Amino acid sequence: MKIKKYSFWTLVLAAVLASCNEKTETTVEEKNEAQVVIDSLKNVYAPDGRVALFDFEAKKETDGFNIEGETNLPEAAKDLENTLNQKGIKYTANIQTLPDAEGLENQTMGVIKISVANLREEPRHAAQLVTQTTLGMPVKVYKKQGSWYYIQTPDGYLAWVDYGGIQNMTKEQFADWKSKDKLIYLNPYGKSLKSAKNDAEVVSDLVAGDILELTAEQGNFYEIAYPDGRTAFVPKTDAKPYKTWLADLDVDGEELVMTGEKLMGLPYLWGGTSPKGVDCSGFTKTVYFLNGMVIPRDASQQVHTGVLVDSTRNFENLVAGDLLFFGRPATDSTKERVIHVGMWIGDHKFIHSMGDVHISTMDTTATDFDEYNYNRYLRTKRILNEKDKGLQYLKEEDIFTE
Repeated sequence: MKIKKYSFWTLVLAAVLASCNEKTETTVEEKNEAQVVIDSLKNVYAPDGRVALFDFEAKKETDGFNIEGETNLPEAAKDLENTLNQKGIKYTANIQTLPDAEGLENQTMGVIKISVANLREEPRHAAQLVTQTTLGMPVKVYKKQGSWYYIQTPDGYLAWVDYGGIQNMTKEQFADWKSKDKLIYLNPYGKSLKSAKNDAEVVSDLVAGDILELTAEQGNFYEIAYPDGRTAFVPKTDAKPYKTWLADLDVDGEELVMTGEKLMGLPYLWGGTSPKGVDCSGFTKTVYFLNGMVIPRDASQQVHTGVLVDSTRNFENLVAGDLLFFGRPATDSTKERVIHVGMWIGDHKFIHSMGDVHISTMDTTATDFDEYNYNRYLRTKRILNEKDKGLQYLKEEDIFTE
C-alpha cells in the first residue's frame, strides 16, 4: 500500500484550519435563538448602556431556554416575552423589572444629601468613578446591594452610590420634599454654618449648584434644611432662592463664558462633574447646569445634541458657548470616536478641562497654538436655546420644585 507523505507545515496548516472550523461551529451553536432575540431588543431599547439597563442572558436547557436578567424599562421586558412567544421559543424566565420596590421598602426615590456624591460603575469604592452628582439632586433608585444603591440621575445616567450620599424616600416623601421652597448655592466653594454667624461651626462644605430646602431668613443669612433633616445657615451673598435665580436667568454665550472662567484652574478628575474636579464633559455639563440646563453626561453623548455649526475648522461661524468635539474620525473600518469636548469663548479660543481647566487657542499663528487639539478636531455643535430630547431646561422642566 502506498502511503501519501505530507510535509510538516502542511500538517500544521491542517491543524490550524481544523481548530478554526471547530471554533466557528461552537460560536454559532452558543449563539442560541433566544439570545439573538435578546441582543436584537437590546439594540432597540438600550443601545447606550450608560442610560438604559437591559441585561439578560439565555442559557440552553433540555426543554428550552432559561432566561434571567433585569431591566429598568417595563416596556422592554414586556416586548421580550411577547417576541419569544411569537417566535414559538420555549423558555422559562426570571425577568426582574426595576425598581425592586420590595427590596427598597418602597423607597424608590432619593435625593443626594452631601455636597458632591461620587457615583461608581460597580457597588464598591474601588470601582471606577463614572460621574458625580450634587446636593439636592433627585434620583430614581432601582435596587440595593449591601450599602450601595443603583440609581439614575436626571440626565439618565445609571451608576452606584453608597448610603452616605443619598437620602432614600418613598414617592410620598419625595413629593413632600419637592413641594418645599429651595435655595441654590452659587459660590464655587463654601460652607454652611450651625448659626447665623460668620464664625459659627461648620455643618458641611458646599459647591456651586447645590440645592437645599429654604426654610427662613435671619439677617444676612438664609436658614436651610438638608434632605436628611439637618439644618444650617448660609450667607445671602453666597446663594439665591431657587425660583428667584431661575426667573432671573437670561442666558447667553457670555454668561456661559463667565461661568466657565470661574472654574479656571480646577483640576482634571476622571468622572468629575462638580467644582471639586471635572473631566472634559463634566466641565461643560457643570457650566451649562449653572446656567439652567441639564445636558448629557459624556462627550460622546453631548455630540448628538444641538445643531451642527462647523466641521471644516471654519471657526468664524462659532459663537461663545458652542461646544467643540475632538477625537478620531470614522474610517472604512472603524467608527468615529469622540473623546474630548471644550467650549468656545471667542477670539479663536476655547476653554476646556485637560490636565486642568484652561484656555487654548485655535489660532495657528499664535505662540500658544494648541496643535494637538486642532489636529483631532471633529466638529462644533450649538446647544444653547436649541430644542432636543437630550437637553433639559430647568425653566421648562424643573426637577427640584413643583
